[in-house]
Amino acid sequence: MARIDMQEIAHSYVAQPEQESDYALKRIHNTWDDGGAYALLGPSGCGKTTLLNVISGLLTPSKGRVLYDGQDVTDLPPEKRNIAQVFQFPVLYDTMSVFDNLAFPLRNRRVAPDEVKRRVLEVAEILDLTPFLKKKAAGLAADAKQKISLGRGLVRSDVAAILFDEPLTVIDPQLKWDLRRKLKEIHEQLKLTMIYVTHDQVEALTFAEQVLVMYEGELVQIGTPQELFENPQHKFVGYFIGSPGMNFLPCTLDGNMARVDGVGIPLDDKMAAMGQKARGRLELGIRPMGLEVHAETVAGGVPARVYTMEDQGSFKILTVKLAGHTLRARLPEDHSVTQTDVWLRFPPHWTKLFADDRLVSE
Repeated sequence: MARIDMQEIAHSYVAQPEQESDYALKRIHNTWDDGGAYALLGPSGCGKTTLLNVISGLLTPSKGRVLYDGQDVTDLPPEKRNIAQVFQFPVLYDTMSVFDNLAFPLRNRRVAPDEVKRRVLEVAEILDLTPFLKKKAAGLAADAKQKISLGRGLVRSDVAAILFDEPLTVIDPQLKWDLRRKLKEIHEQLKLTMIYVTHDQVEALTFAEQVLVMYEGELVQIGTPQELFENPQHKFVGYFIGSPGMNFLPCTLDGNMARVDGVGIPLDDKMAAMGQKARGRLELGIRPMGLEVHAETVAGGVPARVYTMEDQGSFKILTVKLAGHTLRARLPEDHSVTQTDVWLRFPPHWTKLFADDRLVSE
């Protein structure tokens, strides 16, 4: 296991990059602590796999350094970094047995046969692969093949980190849940450094202790799932995390009021004061579960019109129009709205201000 430091990493696939848009990674400065469980979360094309390949050594960054436990490994290939990488599609030897697939990395390093057997049996037990050890890999289901791919990294006692590049994309939903649970159990048991790349927020938020959200080549926020949900530092985090995502309304400030096309939404004194100091295009943000919907006039409320209501089983999603803007509110299952005209209230602890997509803060 290892502590991994990314020092001012930037990478471009352009031979002679001249502007920021030429870079797939724009400025990554981050530490992955020894034994941590991390998720790299973001949409396709945001730089997740590029960053993972820089960590593994498949790519040498255009700028910056990669350190493993303080040692500069920027120019070292993957085989010199003692990492294991699990890809979206399992890389296996189909004609070999499960035992031989798991044993291959150890035999390749000339590990003693008794130690090979001990490690393979131990890892097979952890991954529930013991009943399949004598079977050929070719005949197994997709989830079992992905477990073998994972096991080939786990059998090595010298592995510094295990890197996962969207490993569950081709797995059906129930098996995804089983494998995520197994990965969490493995991390709790072995305390390996794990970095998991995904575009699926459910995978990221259920697996990782720390989630790193990427957008257009930048790490826009690092935090626990709760921190990302309750206090998004970037507009992208607000609407990418959560289902549905955060509501955003373009606004101006008038004292302690946020004006949305003439409609006044009260702000608390602290938020209003920070907003007055902010520079750039202002937007009001609120989570659907924080937006209050009332049938009658309420103090601090603003009028809105109901557009649609969707029953999601354990909750309802209400779509409303406010001053020409669409918002969504998440309501409890037993909360029904029968009228067309309603009043919305923006509780101060749920209401955020963003300036040029960044959270306004002290």
